Amino acid sequence: MPFWKKASSSHEEGFDPTYRYETSWLLSPGLLSAIRALLSLYAFTTIFFIFGWNGTHNLAEDSRQSFSYFTNLTYWGLAFYTAVSALHTCSYWRTGKPLLARWPRFLQIAHGAFYSTVVVYPWIVTAVYWGLIFSNGFPTKFATWSNASKHGSNSAYALFEIIFPRTAPLPFLYLVPIIIILALYLALAYLTFETEGFYVYDFLDTRTNSSGKVGAYIVGILVVAIVIFLIVRYLIMLRVWITEKKLGMGGKFSRHRRVTDDDEGKGIPMHNVTAE
Repeated sequence: MPFWKKASSSHEEGFDPTYRYETSWLLSPGLLSAIRALLSLYAFTTIFFIFGWNGTHNLAEDSRQSFSYFTNLTYWGLAFYTAVSALHTCSYWRTGKPLLARWPRFLQIAHGAFYSTVVVYPWIVTAVYWGLIFSNGFPTKFATWSNASKHGSNSAYALFEIIFPRTAPLPFLYLVPIIIILALYLALAYLTFETEGFYVYDFLDTRTNSSGKVGAYIVGILVVAIVIFLIVRYLIMLRVWITEKKLGMGGKFSRHRRVTDDDEGKGIPMHNVTAE
């Protein structure tokens, strides 16, 4: 069976039977869990520090309105995903069976869809911000740090999740929630204008841009999302091919889990498999 079929076998033999979401080809489960926890801590610290800064600089309204921005919503998503995935990875490291494996199937699939947003949306945020929005630099060190965190480090989070875990290539089915969430956000952007009186992004403003131009921006972002999804899917496929097919790095597993001959049929090369 081709390696990419094996890597995707979680959807054919039960959800994630070899715990790809909780293991790495390079990092031990304990280290992977710790890194994810630290990434989550940084993201949440950034969010709440910005809230605190706004509150002490007469900018409380900015904090309230922040929930209308795609940038901020996806950054919340990164914070929560790294927290939840750290918990799953830690539970696997300590017991040999992650909490995710004990969840109902619909929540497991939701976790997989959540992962797909984490490795796709940050690239859209980074591309749109630096390509369409950023223009004249930042007035303060705080603005430099906060924007670098939300529009730069976010893609570093996505890159980490693409490279280091043993996750399988994104199923094409997960493109559906990617598109639906973007459509829902577009509705939120115009709802914000109707209720709050401002456009979250100037390129959506039909008062200063023609409807054709706004439509072109919307379709363009949709196309970018699809292209990024495909790039990420095949980058993950390349990582699986290099690490598992070429380098034979089957992964690092919990010492509480007994690796059996069955695992080779589930996509784990039996050489260079370690338990830690």
